[in-house]
This record gives sequence, C-alpha cells and structure tokens, in this order.
Amino acid sequence: MLKHVGGLSNSELADIFDEWNRGELESFLIEITADIFKVKDEDGEGFLVDKILDKTGMKGTGKWTVQQAAELSIAAPTIAASLDCRYLSGLKEERESAATVLKEAGLSDELGRIGANGVDKKRLIDDVRQALYASKICSYAQGMNLLRAKSNEKGWNLNLGELARIWKGGCIIRAVFLDRIKKAYQRNPNLASLIVDPEFAREMVQRQAAWRRVVGLAVSAGISTPGMCASLAYFDTYRRARLPANLVQAQRDLFGAHSYERVDRPGAFHTEWTRLARQSGTGVGAFN
Repeated sequence: MLKHVGGLSNSELADIFDEWNRGELESFLIEITADIFKVKDEDGEGFLVDKILDKTGMKGTGKWTVQQAAELSIAAPTIAASLDCRYLSGLKEERESAATVLKEAGLSDELGRIGANGVDKKRLIDDVRQALYASKICSYAQGMNLLRAKSNEKGWNLNLGELARIWKGGCIIRAVFLDRIKKAYQRNPNLASLIVDPEFAREMVQRQAAWRRVVGLAVSAGISTPGMCASLAYFDTYRRARLPANLVQAQRDLFGAHSYERVDRPGAFHTEWTRLARQSGTGVGAFN
C-alpha cells in the first residue's frame, strides 16, 4: 500500500518503519523491516529487497497452527490468510501467466487511476499504521484463543499473561505490545478475547475508520492485503450480536434435514421448506 499506492521509496519506507518502531508498533519485526529497506544491492544498482524472488519459503509452523485451529474449532482467519499467501507466492510461474492472461482479457491497472486522483501520503501513512495495529490485535487474539483452547483440551492450565511476558524476553514476535497483552490477562485471567478487553476495545474502535479506509483503498487499487482484510472481517463478525448464520442453518435443514434451533423456544426443529414454500406460492424450484 505504501509503496504502490503511496508511491513511497525504499528510503522513505525505512524512515517510516524506524518511526513506527519508536511507538506502539515497536517490535522485532518492525525493526528488521526498517533495516531491510536500507540495504542497497552490492552492485550498487537499486535496493536488495527489490531483487529478491517473491516466493516465500516455509518450515511448517503456519500449517500446523492452522491445522490445530481447525481441529479445535477456533477461528484464525488472519493466520490462515498469511499461510494461504505463502502458498500463492509459491505459484510464481502461474501468477506470471495469470497476469498476462488477465491483462489481455482487459483487466486494467487500477493503481494509475488512484494515482491520478492523488493520495494524501501523510494520511495514508498514518492510516496504515492504525490499520496495522488493529489487525495485529486481531491476529494475537486468534493466537491466544488457540492456545487457551489447546490448554483446556490438554489440561495444561496455561497462564496466557505469563506467555506474553516470556515472548517479550526474546523471540520473533517480541514487541512492546506484549506488555499490553500481559496486563489484559492480569486484569481478567478469563478474558474471552483481547478484542473485548476494555483498553484494546477502545483502541480498535478508535482505529476502525482508518482501518476501513486502508482496506477499502486496497480493494479499489487491486492491492492484496489478506491479513488486514481477514482481521477486519474477523472483527466485524465477532462484534455482531446476530449473524446471517440463521439463513445457512435454514439451507442446511432444507437440503439435508440437519435441523435448527430457534431464538424464541428451546429444542431442535425441522421444516418441510419446499412444501410450505409451494403452498405459500413463493416456490423454491432451484432446490429441486
């Protein structure tokens, strides 16, 4: 987003990440990203990062995490999105071919349109910072929920606040942010999700406008931001008291007689949807 929509150079990106590393996003990953953007290629022509093949390697930890989330019925869309991106990055030849085919089919480059309209770089930088922070809360919330579920299954009695403190001592996810997580679980050891901790909740609400602007702009520009999109969808799903899952349950009951529950009385119910629909004159021929 910052590079292609904002038009920022690698040197500018390095300065931005350096600045972010002095604030709420201070972390090992932000720090090393700033360093990466500063390194020029040894031949003196451009920056090294731009000459690295866009094909991500993996050791399997992401795959194991997503498998565990599925087995424990824990939603982890941000983590799954990052894993899917690694899989897609491995399809380098297919992606190059797809880019050619879709361009020939008439897919235009939306970036030019957005660039022509002009982008407020200062606002974009600040919006991305806020969107990254909000997305990060969702990512950690999913990870902590997964750990808690596994702890309950195995009887480990994990202290999630203590885990956050240990990680801060030295690992790839070490960050000042972990202090906030530790305090959240100290305030409430039975916290259902970091999203509903009062402090984190306030911060997410304060940042959601910027978060939505970034995701919306990314979609309009054709920029893939799966982590931020998945985090925002997770947030918007989790915060809803009522979801359209009632329609899914009705569909499952119609095609497979799986039954459903009602909001106004206890028990399991099954309905002859097609027969009743025909009686009412609306018809549901598409299901027959």
